[in-house]
Amino acid sequence: MGLLDNHDNEFIAEDKSDEEILAESVKDPRHFRVLIERYQEAFVRKAEGVLHSHEDAEDVAQETFSKIYLNAARFQVMEGASFKSWGYKILMNTSFTKYQKLKRDRGAIAPIDPEFYEALPDTLSRQFEKEEVSDYLVSILSKMPEHLRRVLELHFIDGRPQQEVAEIEGVSVGAVKTRVHRAKEAFKKIEDTMTI
Repeated sequence: MGLLDNHDNEFIAEDKSDEEILAESVKDPRHFRVLIERYQEAFVRKAEGVLHSHEDAEDVAQETFSKIYLNAARFQVMEGASFKSWGYKILMNTSFTKYQKLKRDRGAIAPIDPEFYEALPDTLSRQFEKEEVSDYLVSILSKMPEHLRRVLELHFIDGRPQQEVAEIEGVSVGAVKTRVHRAKEAFKKIEDTMTI
């Protein structure tokens, strides 16, 4: 009989919320199977969208469930932070960590400047390691319009002064300042949609 074997799933699966099941799994690990059954397929699909590999996506889903279980006692229900949003945030961070590792293995990764972390709100980011936060940044940047993303990457990630960014982009320094401002607003909007 395995650690997560549970013959009482019917007891908790029908009438308990994800948050209640997570809390119960802290006391009795067998209950965690219900969350795995509820989210396994969706987690794999979401991770596959990032990694483009079913096998890697399954590994990431497994790792995500491990992280969720290991941190279950620390999860607290807050406004705008359900189990589902928390779980998906861990999944996306784990997916992008795996993606970055695959890129690093091929020798194509650039470190993210610590100054850029200031653009992130301080919501749930304290729960994740710095590397996972940087992967979260990469995921947001990938969803931004190219001209705004480019300005943020040149200025914050590459550490180039605005004058140099202006020369590269062929625009005035004032235009770069405007683009940086608009890029920060776009970044925040995308980040807000990812934490829902």
